[in-house]
Amino acid sequence: MSLSKLKLTTCLWFDGNAEEAANFYTSVFPNSKVLHIQRYLKNGQELHRQEPGSVMVVEFELDGHRFVGLNGGPNFKFNEAISFQIDCANQEEVDYYWAKLGEGGDPAKQQCSWVADRFGVSWQVVPTAMKDMLASEDKAAAGRAMEAMMHMKKLDIAELEKAFRG
Repeated sequence: MSLSKLKLTTCLWFDGNAEEAANFYTSVFPNSKVLHIQRYLKNGQELHRQEPGSVMVVEFELDGHRFVGLNGGPNFKFNEAISFQIDCANQEEVDYYWAKLGEGGDPAKQQCSWVADRFGVSWQVVPTAMKDMLASEDKAAAGRAMEAMMHMKKLDIAELEKAFRG
């Protein structure tokens, strides 16, 4: 018997705007697309309470990572306990993702690379240089970089490197 390759799909619960969210995310991330839209049927309406024909599930892909947006209703809301981390090669990428994902989001939920988008989903926009600094054998330098990061909202690579160097 051979083992199949494990596939993980992230399911995000929305309140009627899963298609809007999928279209937004696929416009932000390269190599992304909406794969399939499934609509609610009349069957089971007494339980799902959604209008037949309205969007139930949107399957989409963000640069190879599969997602499902489920229009499940107002019962559950996103919070910072779950976030998606975006590894950025340079400040240009940090600035791009921060601006795009933060547009219309909650500014009160922006700290230390975290940004909440207009749907309430939390993202960590992290320069790979920051990860390298924090993993440094030089614990004093790593500590200075960490201290600098704790006072930032959007991460500034030049300022982090300055702090790292002392």
